[in-house]
Amino acid sequence: MQNIRVSFFPFRVLTFLLSIFLFSPNLLIAKEVPKLTSHIIDETWTLTPGFEKEINDLLVQHENKTSNQVVVLLTSSLEDENLEEYSLRVAETWKLGQKGKDNGVLLFIAKDDRKLRIEVGYGLEGTLTDVLCHRIIEQEIKPSFKAGDFEEGIRNGVHKILGAIAGTYTIPPPKDYSYLGPLAFLGEMDGGGENIPITVRIFGSLFVFGILGVFTYLAANLPYFGWVLYFFLFPFWSLFPIALHGPDIGIIIFLTYAIGMGLWKLYHLLTPHGRKRMKEKESAYGGSGRSSGGGFSSGGWSSSSSGSSSFGGGGGSFGGGGSSGSW
Repeated sequence: MQNIRVSFFPFRVLTFLLSIFLFSPNLLIAKEVPKLTSHIIDETWTLTPGFEKEINDLLVQHENKTSNQVVVLLTSSLEDENLEEYSLRVAETWKLGQKGKDNGVLLFIAKDDRKLRIEVGYGLEGTLTDVLCHRIIEQEIKPSFKAGDFEEGIRNGVHKILGAIAGTYTIPPPKDYSYLGPLAFLGEMDGGGENIPITVRIFGSLFVFGILGVFTYLAANLPYFGWVLYFFLFPFWSLFPIALHGPDIGIIIFLTYAIGMGLWKLYHLLTPHGRKRMKEKESAYGGSGRSSGGGFSSGGWSSSSSGSSSFGGGGGSFGGGGSSGSW
């Protein structure tokens, strides 16, 4: 019996290895890292030779002047690889940057997957921060990529990366809303509404204000619960207009609601005609304004041709700094 058990051992090993191959192919087959031949490598034939030469010359000049090594890689697909892991593997395989300075940067783009990442070497993480990388991706690269203009997106990204390293491209200081006085805190809620396309703002306003209008009508006409609803709608009349139109217009809309509705409610509370009207509304809602809350019932070409075959990394190291994005 002992000999029979031993004879089955190779079969079990073979079965185990076969199961790994069938169910975990990524463990055995990984996306190959291309050879580093130029400062810009296009595996998709998307970019024109003239554009590749423009970017390559710019990055060569930057490296000769500063020793920083910035490289662009445009590939078709990650082939089921993880974006962060693969871009880091490329940067480490190429050893971008100079040994001891670790001043390399990789702008990696997976065209078909619509993903990109800026990988930053240890030595440049202090100037090309994760926050700056995120801003470059979101505001400088992605808009052009969404429009299908990869050359413009790469051009913007490269120039802003070099600007960030040089200290000329920085995050603008936060807006000062002190001129709004006691309402300055509302300005901090600005989400860049003034940058939203006008058509989106128009349709968004019609939808939001249509819904708010229904509740505002109830707040204006319900005798008692209307006061509760009036104050309840304050955050909605402030947040949505600010998000859609920016703080200046948004606060005007909010103040118009707060002051206008407040005067309307006081008129019905303090004047004989107003009180009479409220009694009529109370009767119209079944006299439920006092007892149940105002009437609510229960019912291109390969870039390898544009660089030297002797081009290579300088021995720099990477630690995962940078930022990722998709479009």
